[in-house]
Amino acid sequence: MPRENMASLIQKIARQARATFKNCGSSALGDGNKVFLENHVKLRNLLSEIRAEDLNITPRKVDSTPVSVPQSPPVTYMHICETDAFSMGVFLLKNGSSIPLHDHPGMHGMLKVIYGKVRITCFDKLEDGPATGGGVSGGGGVEVKFNPPLLPYQRDSVSSSFLRSAGEYTKDNTPCVLTPQRDNLHQINAVDGPAAFLDILAPPYDPDDGRDCHYYQVLEPASSSAESGEQQQHTWLLEIPQPADFWCGGEPYPGPRVSL
Repeated sequence: MPRENMASLIQKIARQARATFKNCGSSALGDGNKVFLENHVKLRNLLSEIRAEDLNITPRKVDSTPVSVPQSPPVTYMHICETDAFSMGVFLLKNGSSIPLHDHPGMHGMLKVIYGKVRITCFDKLEDGPATGGGVSGGGGVEVKFNPPLLPYQRDSVSSSFLRSAGEYTKDNTPCVLTPQRDNLHQINAVDGPAAFLDILAPPYDPDDGRDCHYYQVLEPASSSAESGEQQQHTWLLEIPQPADFWCGGEPYPGPRVSL
């Protein structure tokens, strides 16, 4: 039997991810690059086939331990592989847990649920509004105030943003896809029990290369007016430290070995 036919599905996904994102640092990589788009579709199609059993992962049962117990991380990660071009692993979320709203600076990504259900809320950053007084400029000279009011040191950490999408995903859904420009910030919540998803990021996080993870909080304007649907999707995000109730533990990956 040919070697390629013997490869596990996760091995094929890793090879396709490498082919897709091998020039991830190139400015030519993007929506206008035909080769990239073709490879991206191939990767998305392969990822759509993956199931928990392909990774020797058994869906977890509801854990009676409260998410807030310090000895019990709300989220764990199984590392599969990493190159300069991409990283791949599995995130496992306990019942009621979430990965807080965070960004992926200059990165592409794909997320495929392998068991359970997650709700993914995605935002895009817009051009930042300059801070003025206790709020920020909303354009046209209108100042946006928040409740509670911003503290002086927070005003430079506010970003104008757009709620791009929000939806629930199970193993039967196609992957959730993010790009450097679209759906780049997202929050992931486990719904109705534990959940897990296979995650690909390209290139990997690297603080030394400007790809550090930042966390955000959605701000509530002190007053709002009823307007069009598009205006209602506009929001403001405050960059915050990593939330104290979120941390990610690690556990061994039990699936087929991946070599690149």
